Amino acid sequence: MNADGAGWRALTTDNSRQHWYPSLSPDGQSVIYSAFLEANVHEIYELTLTDGNVTRLTNKLGVLTAAEVSPDGGTITFTHWSPNSNRYQIYLMNRNGTDPNNIPGIEGWDPTWSPDGNQILYASNESGSNQLYAVKANGKSNHQISNLPAIRGRSDWSPDGQFIVTYSGESWHREIYLMNADGSNTHQITPTGGNSQGPSFSPDGQWIAFTAYFDHYGDDHGCEIYVMHVDGTNLRRLTNNDYCDYQPRWGP
Repeated sequence: MNADGAGWRALTTDNSRQHWYPSLSPDGQSVIYSAFLEANVHEIYELTLTDGNVTRLTNKLGVLTAAEVSPDGGTITFTHWSPNSNRYQIYLMNRNGTDPNNIPGIEGWDPTWSPDGNQILYASNESGSNQLYAVKANGKSNHQISNLPAIRGRSDWSPDGQFIVTYSGESWHREIYLMNADGSNTHQITPTGGNSQGPSFSPDGQWIAFTAYFDHYGDDHGCEIYVMHVDGTNLRRLTNNDYCDYQPRWGP
């Protein structure tokens, strides 16, 4: 949909599959997403916006989610989970799906590229609690970013790389937090009480899109897509459906 909520349209049409974690490619020409194939198998697909053509990129690696294309368009990072190991790992593969491999020594989920493509932000419980970490694609320079009580995962960098937005909190009490890229100056930016989550920066860095329940609090199917300025002002609802709209990712 457009940034003001207009122009809403469905992209996927296969009702036999559950489609998850969409993200737009850096050139805005395609969407990368996960779809349920069979028990313990989610594949990553790419859908071309101009003609609706869908290409499956993976082949029964496990449960694959949260795929995102690198800023240079050449590499995809994603979360890999397998029932055999019960480990969440950050994987990389070529844009066409070849050569999938985990980042050495890294366990976590919900990866997202830094704007310059030099680091990957992800969530992990390697310190005992769920926090955000950043690592280079070769597994080096891994370091903890956040210090929040109940990080979930889905986060984003600002386009200039100076800020990180994430969400934290217990069930039905989640809020959006903004911090400097090094984790300093962490502060809540959503109005309290919306159970807000899954934030994404706009390309100009002035807005954040996210899921919340401000108008249907307590209703499992009541989440809608909202936007607000990065300081938490000018809150606007973009969707109005009788089902849950969630995990927005802003395009270029």
